[in-house]
Amino acid sequence: MLKTLRISFSLKNTYRVNGIIHSLKHTPLIKKLIPDMWYSVIGLKYFAYAVAGLWEFLSAFLGKLSYIFFMIFLPVFLYESMDVGQVFLHIFICLMVIGSYANTYLFNPSNDKYYALILMRMNAKEYALVNYGYAILKVLIGFLIFGFIFGLKIGLPWWQCILLATATAGIKLSMAAIFLLGYEKTGVGMSENKIGVPGWVGIFVLLLAAYGLPALGITIPLQISVGIMAFFTVTGLLSVYEIIRFTDYREVYHQILIDYQNALHTAQDAVKEQNKKRISVDADIVSNKKGFEYMNDLFVKRHRKILWKSSKKIAAVSAMFIVALVVACFIEEEAKSVINEMMLTWLPYFVFIMYYMNRGAIFANTVFVNCDSSMLTYPFYKKPKLVLELFWIRLRELVKINLLPAVVIGCGMALMLWVSGGTDTYMNYVILVVSIIAMSIFFSVHYLTIYYLFQPYNLNAEVKNGAYHIIMGVTYFCVYLFINLKMSTFIFGIMTIVFCVLYCIVAGILVYRLAPKTFKLRT
Repeated sequence: MLKTLRISFSLKNTYRVNGIIHSLKHTPLIKKLIPDMWYSVIGLKYFAYAVAGLWEFLSAFLGKLSYIFFMIFLPVFLYESMDVGQVFLHIFICLMVIGSYANTYLFNPSNDKYYALILMRMNAKEYALVNYGYAILKVLIGFLIFGFIFGLKIGLPWWQCILLATATAGIKLSMAAIFLLGYEKTGVGMSENKIGVPGWVGIFVLLLAAYGLPALGITIPLQISVGIMAFFTVTGLLSVYEIIRFTDYREVYHQILIDYQNALHTAQDAVKEQNKKRISVDADIVSNKKGFEYMNDLFVKRHRKILWKSSKKIAAVSAMFIVALVVACFIEEEAKSVINEMMLTWLPYFVFIMYYMNRGAIFANTVFVNCDSSMLTYPFYKKPKLVLELFWIRLRELVKINLLPAVVIGCGMALMLWVSGGTDTYMNYVILVVSIIAMSIFFSVHYLTIYYLFQPYNLNAEVKNGAYHIIMGVTYFCVYLFINLKMSTFIFGIMTIVFCVLYCIVAGILVYRLAPKTFKLRT
């Protein structure tokens, strides 16, 4: 068992280490210092092992900290009139049931499992039991630590805090045993990647129950919550026997891992085929423009479905959501004060929302696959003046695409501020609209600038630039910090608008000076 654990860890870390070194080799400033022979340099591998170990720690503990804090602990305080301990357990149990089948650990297909069991033909049962046991141990320790921290903080007794951990591990063990028994009867292996329509319906219903029922004053009674956790603790212990007794792990893994690999290739082919269907080949599409304007005009017209479809959907959903909140202001008097406060102090939160709504990543991928992957083979395409010219042309189109939902959201927020009671500072109405548009423009500029400075794709449209991953990760982290920031709409809005203007200027300079060297095909 210990040998299997060591080999599986070594395989997983080797996979991660080589990925880290590959990323470093494609990172500006240091990539020239790392020749291919460095894949065998012990010192660098130790560094990469340290990074991999840090990632293992973060995934084991910080992931669970974030989960309990943001998904359970913080939402509890939205229901101030109810018992916080009872609401905490209500949300916890609903999410625990979702995780029991959507995040099984045992049936999660991954590349390292494919290498170990299909290519290296390791002992499937030993591999499954060792790695699953390790995953369950991380669950127990993580939920035990953070269950105590947040459970005691809201007033749960210590023994209920322990049940948070044992019930989470227990329901995962129970669900794993049920799936194994199902395989013995049907011969069909369960994969996390194929939870199906009933599974997604279950997730939706349970999420609605977790956060919607407390808003209506309905929660699972405390005694029943405790009973449910105790029940799954016991069934989890009983399920250990079934998991150890099961002998057909090789057949199960062979089925789900081969399906996983086939699905990856099928998905790639399906995306390519779907994109081809969405590209217009109408011979009547013409343009009277010249140069890059001509090329861009034809590109946008032929790819309009790909570029504009999601933007229109986001705008439509946002409009419906805004209408619902406006109606709520007229129906429920208490909703007015809550919405008014949000419009005057929660503007920083919309940085996170606009980040997710921005179509910059899709736009960059589309222009690469359907244009730049071919054009980058021509030297003239990378001349500084032409690079900057095409950058501004594309930025204009990307801003247009993202402007639709931004205008809807910005105007909707100004409308919600007005119907919820308004404000004495009338510039707030203007600031709300302009700052949301500025956020949209900023992310449009940011995505396109990163694309030109770090062009991450190879000919198969796979991301092969470590610096690109780092920049996007840092972007997400910075945006995430705005979630809990509360600041005057007027002050934050002015700061946002000024920052957006300065960033556009700096981006243009960087693209002009650096993009001719960095805007190239990856290997």
